[in-house]
Amino acid sequence: MTLTLPATTHITWQWATFDQLGVHQLYALLALRQEVFVVEQACLFQDIDGADQASWHLLGWQVQSDKPVLAAYLRCVPPGGKYPEASIGRVVSAASARGTGLGRELLTQGLAHTLQVCPGQAIRLAAQQRLEQFYASFGFVTCSAPYLEDDIWHVDMRRPADG
Repeated sequence: MTLTLPATTHITWQWATFDQLGVHQLYALLALRQEVFVVEQACLFQDIDGADQASWHLLGWQVQSDKPVLAAYLRCVPPGGKYPEASIGRVVSAASARGTGLGRELLTQGLAHTLQVCPGQAIRLAAQQRLEQFYASFGFVTCSAPYLEDDIWHVDMRRPADG
């Protein structure tokens, strides 16, 4: 389903553990991740990586034609899940939602929750290199040389623990 978001759209945010996700929510988040990461970016990779079960999931829902449609998503992985630090990953917004500020709101929500459930922890993420400045605007600092992952240039970034 094509999602069209006006610049002043209302998003309903939902946090859930893996076990709290319903089958329709799980389907929606996997479909959005596949739509963007596999199809749009033409990248064959193992999306289902075993980290979802231990993660918190942030879903941003937009009502369209009286039906909720997933417009944005990310996951918060606890320390030790992907990195020694807590991490944020699978940050994604629907193509038609880009340029509306939704990505900034998504990351703001994600950081707030990660800091709440992992207080005093640094946060790490693997950023597509083209988004390095976006993440830097949230206090993330590049901590690796650029590397090619799934034919896309990435950098590791770390946000120091607040303290």
